[in-house]
Amino acid sequence: MLKLSRRAMLAGSAATAALVACSRNGKTSAVPAKPVYADGIAMAAAIAAGETTALEQVEDAITRAQAMEPQINGIVTETFEVARSDAAGLLSGAFAGVPSFIKDLIDWKGAPTQAGSRGLTGYVASGDNVFASKWRGAGIVSLGKSATPEAGLISSTEPLANGPTRNPWDLSRIPGGSSGGAAALVAARVVPFAHASDGGGSIRIPASTCGVFGLKPSRDRLPYSDGDAPPLQISVNHAVTLSVRDSIALFQMAEANSGTYPPLGDIQPLKRRLRIGFAPEPIGGTALDPDTRAGLEDVAQLCRDLGHEVIDYTIPMDGPKFTDAFLLYWATGAAQFAQKVSAYSGKPIGPDILEPWTLGLAKMALGRMTEIPATLGYLQNFEAQYDGFFQSMDLILSPVTGSPAVPVGEQAPDGSFDAVMDSVLKFAAFTSPMNVAGAASMSVPLAWSPTGLPIGAMFSGRKGDDALLFELALELEAARPWANRKPPVSAI
Repeated sequence: MLKLSRRAMLAGSAATAALVACSRNGKTSAVPAKPVYADGIAMAAAIAAGETTALEQVEDAITRAQAMEPQINGIVTETFEVARSDAAGLLSGAFAGVPSFIKDLIDWKGAPTQAGSRGLTGYVASGDNVFASKWRGAGIVSLGKSATPEAGLISSTEPLANGPTRNPWDLSRIPGGSSGGAAALVAARVVPFAHASDGGGSIRIPASTCGVFGLKPSRDRLPYSDGDAPPLQISVNHAVTLSVRDSIALFQMAEANSGTYPPLGDIQPLKRRLRIGFAPEPIGGTALDPDTRAGLEDVAQLCRDLGHEVIDYTIPMDGPKFTDAFLLYWATGAAQFAQKVSAYSGKPIGPDILEPWTLGLAKMALGRMTEIPATLGYLQNFEAQYDGFFQSMDLILSPVTGSPAVPVGEQAPDGSFDAVMDSVLKFAAFTSPMNVAGAASMSVPLAWSPTGLPIGAMFSGRKGDDALLFELALELEAARPWANRKPPVSAI
């Protein structure tokens, strides 16, 4: 387990005056001045020490959520009364009493799971998803379900079922997707961490656009689902967090313990120096935003200043071929989701129950069915090719997205399919190879644009390099702390 001093655990626990935040209609809402905590570990330690209670922390988080929600729209379902009841009960575990949110793609017993879709309205989970059960066992109190695009199928969070979630750094911008609600709630300091998942960048993209930390675990390192595994498992569960140590502790308590990997073990800031390949060019050949390039150049220099060897690197892969193959496999997931929603709703697949973006992807899959076996074989063989990237280096440094957060509406699911696809390919231009390879990858909030938008730096390794990434993240967090850099829309 991560070892921390008592002083470090309680850092940031002094009382802080709440700031007043302006909502879209110009009215103001204030969060009462109460003790706030730097992260979930500090909050759990204070609860365990009797300095506060789980119920008090849940009430404070509910107050923060109510103040922020009119502006960011990051919550799909509020379960505040259940949270109060849970917090008043007997809780145990590493995060006993710490409030959080569960992404609306997995089941949390007694709460709706809508998956961002109008077609799943009314579905209530009868039990916990296997990953969610780990969080419940750790004593985490869910305040509700965080917003996600329909089926998590796009890099923005603008579901027609709930409306767009907005970025606390600039309410006219997206928070990313598909864990957009989770990242917006954490960035706005409603909760110290929130559940997130990543099937093509869905932890790292919103972590980057919202200025929080997000690590995508290696495949099968943490539990994902109780159901049958797909032919290629690209999705993983974990979290977006304010602090690296929260991410480490959440990872440790949720490990699958399947025998595939050794336990994460004690993680300390990195001691050895690394050889890092700096690869800023998008794999698909799209253009990189100048602000993103400048931000990543600055991060590369930070790594050099810390003593790491940073070399210019071009990823040796056919980017357009890979992107097309990944999109086709992604589209088969949309087609399967469409069938699921149709079966649940009793209605035919169509715009009454599904968004145009989902229908467009499903149409793509159905139109290219004969290509799917060869595409799957290509993607299954990609892991070996990906591992070859690391023969002469330890990690790869690249942007997370092709630009900082784009405007709300640019990737709206009811927009022109071709125009939305063009935006997605330019924006989500870096993250999917790590999902296909099952590799560990993280977004670290180390840069901001001149206009104040976060720019995440993505460090990626091979499958099983989770500990190495966490060690580097602790070093980077100490060298360039980000937790006190709060967005204009913040509950603290």
